[in-house]
Amino acid sequence: MTCKGICTRYKAQKPVGTGRYASGQKRCQICEIFIKWEGLWCPCCGYRLRTKPRNLKYKAKLRARVEADSQLESVAVKAAEVEEIEVEAVVKKPTRRVKTRKDIVKKVAMAPVAIKA
Repeated sequence: MTCKGICTRYKAQKPVGTGRYASGQKRCQICEIFIKWEGLWCPCCGYRLRTKPRNLKYKAKLRARVEADSQLESVAVKAAEVEEIEVEAVVKKPTRRVKTRKDIVKKVAMAPVAIKA
């Protein structure tokens, strides 16, 4: 389990205004690098990637950011649901079907006729 240099292809730049873990970056302890990678294991050395900070102060920061993001997302979802309901109310107006001459003829033709013998 040593660094083979593959991880340099996935090296992540430090984000401005947010933390590394909050922006989805992960850290490999063996390669000593932050990478942008979807898996849980380092593509270079196979070591487990860190997805959360170890420092208590930064853990609290990340937790606060995640909670704020989830609250914003839930507000956006509720707003979308309200908008969808309003659109459905406008679209689903009751409509009456106008009977045409063809409909009346069909109804008369299908009615049972008594035959006198």
